[in-house]
Amino acid sequence: MRIDLGNCVMRDWERADAPALFRHANNRKIAMWLRNQFPHPYTVADAEAFLAAVSRQSLRTDFAIAVADEAVGGIGLEFGRDVHRFTAEVGYWLGEPFWGRGIMTRAVRQLTAWAFDNLDLHRIYTTVFSGNVASARVLEKAGYEYEGCLRASVFKDGQVRGQLVYAKIRADLLEACGTGMTPSSGVA
Repeated sequence: MRIDLGNCVMRDWERADAPALFRHANNRKIAMWLRNQFPHPYTVADAEAFLAAVSRQSLRTDFAIAVADEAVGGIGLEFGRDVHRFTAEVGYWLGEPFWGRGIMTRAVRQLTAWAFDNLDLHRIYTTVFSGNVASARVLEKAGYEYEGCLRASVFKDGQVRGQLVYAKIRADLLEACGTGMTPSSGVA
């Protein structure tokens, strides 16, 4: 896949991206807002292992964000299972020199549109650690709606944090979401 986003491109990862991936991902300011599966420090071996895993995906769901053909960030989807099989979680990161340029907002918006058009998904969501104002703003500008807070739900870097839940529902299913149910009304 290759989608032009104006001042950058969203494209498939390539093995040759390892040096750029290492250079941009090895940043504590990025890792502090991501799950521990995104390591810090981020090594060349981590970059190579990630790229090898992506190359084995039968359906590509992890993509590079590139500026001047250099991979400077990443975005991807992880599919739910069982009753969540029509749902995917979006995750993303961007190298610090590229923050504040609207790149991630465009990438989230385009990946979401692509996923709804090409994959059998009803809902795309993500969680943002409380305190990550920039990421919450990206999601709001990309059309995601705030659904609530999972209080005290993560432990990262010695701190207990909440997670803010954001989601986007496929347009033709929005009407089905307004059931008026409260948490207790669905309990038998």
